[in-house]
Amino acid sequence: MKYKFNETLLNIPPSASLAVSEKAKKRRAEGVDIITLATGEPDFDTPDAARIAGITGIAEGHTHYNTALGLPALRQRIARKLAEENDIDASSENIILTPGGKYAVYEAVRTLITPGKGEEVLILNPAWVSYGPIVMAAGGIPVDVELSFESHYKITREALEKRVSSRTRAVIVNYPNNPTGCILSQEEAATLADFALAHDLLLISDEIYERITYDGNQSVSLASLPRIADRVITLNGFSKSTAMTGWRLGYACAPKEIINKMSILSQHTISCLSQFSMEAALVALDCQEDMKKMVESYDDRRRFFVKGLNEIPGITCLVPQGAFYAWAKVDLAEKDSFEIADYLLDEARVAVVPGDCYGKGGNCCIRMSFATAEADLREALKRMRHAIGKINDSAEVKR
Repeated sequence: MKYKFNETLLNIPPSASLAVSEKAKKRRAEGVDIITLATGEPDFDTPDAARIAGITGIAEGHTHYNTALGLPALRQRIARKLAEENDIDASSENIILTPGGKYAVYEAVRTLITPGKGEEVLILNPAWVSYGPIVMAAGGIPVDVELSFESHYKITREALEKRVSSRTRAVIVNYPNNPTGCILSQEEAATLADFALAHDLLLISDEIYERITYDGNQSVSLASLPRIADRVITLNGFSKSTAMTGWRLGYACAPKEIINKMSILSQHTISCLSQFSMEAALVALDCQEDMKKMVESYDDRRRFFVKGLNEIPGITCLVPQGAFYAWAKVDLAEKDSFEIADYLLDEARVAVVPGDCYGKGGNCCIRMSFATAEADLREALKRMRHAIGKINDSAEVKR
């Protein structure tokens, strides 16, 4: 039989980071010793108290349907967290739970975009690999806004104005940023606010890494700015901050009118989340000491790993202010990011994600997760130094 598929789906590429991980797994299955720095997942387990809460919920029979918006107690606790930690004025009516932060992005975009009308969503680049495909799946058109490595990816009004049009509906903003590790400054937040007001746009602020910051820095939550609070959808979740990737728990905070529309989509797609998972998340929000220890461990690894990268001739690594990724530009015999990643996988046996997978501004860059065992990070540095040195030595001989 000849199958006919959704034409939009045919144009959506697979996840680049997952593709690298699968390639690394295949090489490992062949007996090759590969160190994987491609996966964006904490190397910690979910805090004990949260796991016990989930198990208790199952044992007590909390395994039935819940509301589409999510467990009321969890929504109330999230609203309190946003008020206390992010200066966002919210109540439980402004919160909806989703199966992971990724679905929160899709639900927000799908709620705002009408397919077939050519409506656009601006995406600050470099950007997480799923934003563009999610916009396409929702029936919109992703439009890349290129920021530059040389300026540490600072957001400028000029860059935004170059890409906006009469069809633009929203801007996706992600800080702390995956892949660059940049955080959102007050100045950049003001630039986004001015831009959104000037063009009557909504801002979709993905803050999934907001609890993972370093050196006393804190990323600005856009909804904390009163003048644009009514046009911001704040997205977050439990995967990164509390190591709950497999629980699939995310949430959105937005004006009640938007949340009610997102709820309709939930009712007809996912129905609801499991109650015992949400009970685990409720407890996880109070596992402050566990979260603190995770961030301290990431910080230790960040410091020596980034320092080690910058000591390798040909590599320039930005110092990440948040998240757990090292984003580096590699000068390697005029190779592009895909060729660099392939070379490191073959020659150094280290799996990294090509920067071009993250859109514009990622040429000759690679992303590496340092949420990885310290011993693996140190060995990866040794291997990359040796592999890159071979090319540099060869180039020197040719001169």
